[in-house]
Amino acid sequence: MAKENPGFEVVGGTEIERLVPEPNNAVAIAMLQIGLKALSQKALTAATDFFSLLTIGSCFWLWWSIPAPNYNQIVSLALYGLLILAINVIVRRK
Repeated sequence: MAKENPGFEVVGGTEIERLVPEPNNAVAIAMLQIGLKALSQKALTAATDFFSLLTIGSCFWLWWSIPAPNYNQIVSLALYGLLILAINVIVRRK
């Protein structure tokens, strides 16, 4: 059976001092804000690229969905394509 106090005693002054200073949370928060700002700018750029892709895709889909277009349909699709081109130029100009 083990004794409660086997002859060891606690000696003061043996605590390990912290060699590494406490981290500065303000720096971490600033880095996080910079990262989030860059991410939001990339997301905005991706959204404008997605808009262009969506509008050009709608032109392609309309052209592909007409099996045998007549002259009026070809003119209408060309005007729609010009409208989409003008909209994309306006969106890209910003």
